[in-house]
Amino acid sequence: MADICPVCGLPKDICVCGEISKEQQKIRVRMETRKWGKPMTVIDGLESKDISLSRLAQKLKAHCACGGTAKNNQILLQGDQREKVKEFLIQLGYPEENIEVQ
Repeated sequence: MADICPVCGLPKDICVCGEISKEQQKIRVRMETRKWGKPMTVIDGLESKDISLSRLAQKLKAHCACGGTAKNNQILLQGDQREKVKEFLIQLGYPEENIEVQ
């Protein structure tokens, strides 16, 4: 007997809850200037209950080849990584129209 998802009522192997939650999120990717004029890419608007922010931050740091962290429901990456982050989030399945780059 297949496990049933308590949210959508479908079997877990074809559950669409993750895809629906990705489509409803409004993600904002912006660049801030920190101490001594250092650029920092800030990603916010991700639901931390659906995906592990520290896990996603780890994948983003590897993809962008930079340092960073996840805290206060935000992911902080060193340097101007806005375009790389947008491209990576689209590869993960987030809709392009829900990703706002500033």
